[in-house]
Amino acid sequence: MDIVLSHSSEEPIYNQIKNQIKEQILKSIMNEGDALPSMRKLAKDLHVSTITTKRAYEELEKEGLITSTVGKGSFVAGQNLEFLREQRLKIIEEKMEQIVTESKMVGIELNVLQVLLTMLYEEESS
Repeated sequence: MDIVLSHSSEEPIYNQIKNQIKEQILKSIMNEGDALPSMRKLAKDLHVSTITTKRAYEELEKEGLITSTVGKGSFVAGQNLEFLREQRLKIIEEKMEQIVTESKMVGIELNVLQVLLTMLYEEESS
């Protein structure tokens, strides 16, 4: 499992772990039934506390992305990934509405927003 932690980030380590696993599930890099590494192994691999990986896994369970069974481990949950993507899309739309409203208030044109969005998108992808 590829997880890269940034110790200089203000984002808590457990959240970085959670978000990277979540991204792998939503992008179908990890699929239903795939086993996650044990909390202890992941903690050892990432040089973090088991408490940190436990919290990340608990958060993923709360979101319904994984299931954990004592003695067996944690697995990607069988669920409707399309529903999860729809939820994320709705959040993105709400944020974009805020951006459009604020841009109109200060007179930023649509073409300028498009250029800015393209730059940010391409920067994030690289």
